[in-house]
Amino acid sequence: MKYTRITALAAIGVAATLSLTACGGDDSGKDSSSKGSSSSSSSSSSTSNGGSKSEGGSGSGGSQASNAKAGSGKDTEAEAAGNSATKTGSKVTFCKTQDLAIDATDAAPDEESGRINITMINRGSTTCSATGFAGVDIKDADHTSSPIERGQAQPRVTILKPGDAAVFDLAYDIDNTGNSLATPTDILVTPPNETHTVSLKWPAGAGDIKGAYTDVQVYPTHTTK
Repeated sequence: MKYTRITALAAIGVAATLSLTACGGDDSGKDSSSKGSSSSSSSSSSTSNGGSKSEGGSGSGGSQASNAKAGSGKDTEAEAAGNSATKTGSKVTFCKTQDLAIDATDAAPDEESGRINITMINRGSTTCSATGFAGVDIKDADHTSSPIERGQAQPRVTILKPGDAAVFDLAYDIDNTGNSLATPTDILVTPPNETHTVSLKWPAGAGDIKGAYTDVQVYPTHTTK
């Protein structure tokens, strides 16, 4: 009987051990599976997030690249339009001295106010701009020349088609005493935005200059129409 109980107890112990081992294996498997599932989920999430960031970055970069291309395209179109405008002659350039017939005449309105009108006619084959102030120097009988100051006036747009004329004037006070120290012989004219100068004779009959050449003023060009 004692042997039978020991055997029975031993059998029960073995069965319990096997049962615990089996349970432990199941738990271990579950934990491993759970961990694997969690790891897989985390990896998937990481990949998904990484992909999302990558796509977002790519999308943003693509948008910027698209914008950059669009911008450069606009610049190119504007540049092309500008070049086209220049080529078709729609962009007006400044009149060249060589294309202008220039003359000076006395246009004094009375015996007190002196005025010399200087006319420039476009003898070129294209439309040009004579807008602004001409550069003017007056040459004296002693062979010296003095630059003339600009008068207080705003330039007006002066566009000349072939054959059109522009005019500007020199204004000064007339000295009727006969004691003027100024003895002008020539007027040196450089058209607006030009560097080439022409020499014109001081108009015969023009009144004597009162004061010095620094008292003479030049006014901006305007059309005669």
